[in-house]
Amino acid sequence: MQLNSEVITTPPRASATVVLLRDEPQKGLEVFLLRRHTASAVLGGVFVFPGGKLDESDCAPDVHAHLDASPQALHSALGEPDLSQHTAAGLYVAAVREVLEECGVLYARLHGSQALAHDAAQRQQWQHALHGGQAFGDVLQLAGLRVDTQHLAPWSRWITPKQASVTNKRFDTRFFMAVLPQGQQPMHDNIEAIDSVWLSPREALTRYWAGDFPLAPPQIMTLVSLLSHTCTTDVLNCARQQTPALILPEPFDDEGVRTLCYPGDPRHSVSQRAMRGPTRLRFVAGRFEPPGGFEEFL
Repeated sequence: MQLNSEVITTPPRASATVVLLRDEPQKGLEVFLLRRHTASAVLGGVFVFPGGKLDESDCAPDVHAHLDASPQALHSALGEPDLSQHTAAGLYVAAVREVLEECGVLYARLHGSQALAHDAAQRQQWQHALHGGQAFGDVLQLAGLRVDTQHLAPWSRWITPKQASVTNKRFDTRFFMAVLPQGQQPMHDNIEAIDSVWLSPREALTRYWAGDFPLAPPQIMTLVSLLSHTCTTDVLNCARQQTPALILPEPFDDEGVRTLCYPGDPRHSVSQRAMRGPTRLRFVAGRFEPPGGFEEFL
């Protein structure tokens, strides 16, 4: 992982990420991670959660007509008073669109249906339509689909600092937790992502520490925040009982070592901890890691 040293003056780009969850009978809670293509300009070769940038079309009223909730209700769920209702609704649309595009999972129902389990060939057809440049709103309209936002639970909001550490772009990303719909199986698209895997949060962090599973700081911290949860119901209940954590990392050099501190750290401008886990990560040997490792959190 290359360390970025330039200061980015452009505003962060709104985006959405979905942490797909499932209950595995033998292992318990698992999360789905994609490995980005090594040629990607953003986090190439790193394992991430499905997601991407908010498109202007995601905020269009004709697309919002296919939502199962009003923009006002979705705005309230995000807990961001300064955000417009149409942008709030657009973030949910972006989350659903990106998950379909990147791994073939769809949080939408056919009109008149109560099930999210579509025919796999149908989902693949809709996924290919997005890859071919068809607008998501057109896919929804032509297929008679209604986006199911109730399965997306806001979890956190990550804003890239002006001195970004692992990318030369800034993002304002809303993280959503979502249980994998029954009857659907995610798979990387071999376009933006070249590999995928289901792992427990503990397994993912253990492999990261062992050096064979590259992760970026938001993924590291999100996985740590899930360690105390044993099942998908526990995660969703937690998400719905709290306001999504706002996390703006503050970088500084600690004896020549790039360090990211998070809310609750003595060096951070926000004294109250925002989420479970370490309050700082240090860039050592080409990756970020907490001082002393993950032992106290595992």
